[in-house]
Amino acid sequence: MAVNVKITRKALLKPSPESAWGGAKKVPITVFDRASTDGYIPTVFAWRAPAPTNGALKDGLLATVARFPHLAGRFAVDDHGRKCLHLNNAGVLVIEATAGADLATVLAHDASAHIAELYPKAKKEHADEPIFQVQLTRYTCGGLVIGMASHHQVADGQSMSGFSASWASAVRTNSAALPSPFLDRGATDNPRSPPLPSFDHGRIEFKGEHSSSRSYRVLPLDRINNLAVHFPGEFVAELKAGVGAPCTTFQCLLTHAWKKVTAARDLAPDDFTQVRVAVNCRGRAKPPVPMDFFGNMVLLAFPRMQVRDLLSASYPAVVGVIRDAIACVDDEYIQSFVDFGEAQHDVKLASTAATLGMAFCPDLEVDSWLGFGFHNLDFGGGPPCAFLPPDLPIDGVMILVPSCAAKGGAHLFVALDNEHVEAVKQIC
Repeated sequence: MAVNVKITRKALLKPSPESAWGGAKKVPITVFDRASTDGYIPTVFAWRAPAPTNGALKDGLLATVARFPHLAGRFAVDDHGRKCLHLNNAGVLVIEATAGADLATVLAHDASAHIAELYPKAKKEHADEPIFQVQLTRYTCGGLVIGMASHHQVADGQSMSGFSASWASAVRTNSAALPSPFLDRGATDNPRSPPLPSFDHGRIEFKGEHSSSRSYRVLPLDRINNLAVHFPGEFVAELKAGVGAPCTTFQCLLTHAWKKVTAARDLAPDDFTQVRVAVNCRGRAKPPVPMDFFGNMVLLAFPRMQVRDLLSASYPAVVGVIRDAIACVDDEYIQSFVDFGEAQHDVKLASTAATLGMAFCPDLEVDSWLGFGFHNLDFGGGPPCAFLPPDLPIDGVMILVPSCAAKGGAHLFVALDNEHVEAVKQIC
């Protein structure tokens, strides 16, 4: 349905100099930052009325950003011409808007029809672009949609879920007495002397000169279609029971989706297919890094199978392949990656992170938000009623999120080449 979304105000919010953390300084980006997507990641959630006022949301945001100084900074270059973060308290962008419709009516129809109007369109090419941007959209019923855009080279999903929870707490409790996150980026960047990388990170996380990483083609964006699949809690429980051994919701749902999408793509039996699995390394490093560390600390695991084996294998067997691949991202691998970053400190590196239009077929990439707290964000009127996924412009990218409505359920959002969409609808 057509919805008229009108922007009513744009403003930069800056914490007061007294509350801003540490004063202006430049901090280097880490090798984990360099390996992440060089762009903005949007997230959009909806709340039914009653919702807190824009004034309360902005006051809470100011109190929270004072404790997350990277979000109020800007990208810059250091004295050696390297990309860095300038913690200059330049502020976060807040956009206020109204929507000429009832939120419940919109959610009952095709909310994706105007999703692009519900979050900021950040441009990473602009030197002074705010690192964190948010849009507050009010519907005629009093419902609220909050659309956020944050630059991935500043923070990963774990970090942004922690920030969002702190913001919600500040609004809900009307209190500025908030705990600060763990901000020491040096904790993720302790290379050996001399650095001794033992894995070929120049061909895994980065595109080396002679990289053997898979070369993926690029599709026109109008050929990439986004699908949403809902897995009720009962279905998830049945999948887990079918595995027979202890497994996570993520492992069993990834197994299911990997099998179904591979079948829908009608790949040759001799082909190999792999999944690029994002792995949170905070608890895997030695010593471990606190889970409230604000920054990036994610690497990829690569479960890989021949197509015929994947399609014929039992769910327990595929879960085992996924589990074994993730286990390879251990403290030895993390230390090797950090050492590689030190050895390549002054070298410009190109990440293998996905870019617009990339077609991962015969592969997939999956990000799990199942352990994040976005679905529990409570600004004072209860948790969100819906997650509204912006279009994923990359064939083969999947996001798993908890259901906002059904306990134990989950949603799978997946982007696919148009030629595979109908087959997936039939079998998944």
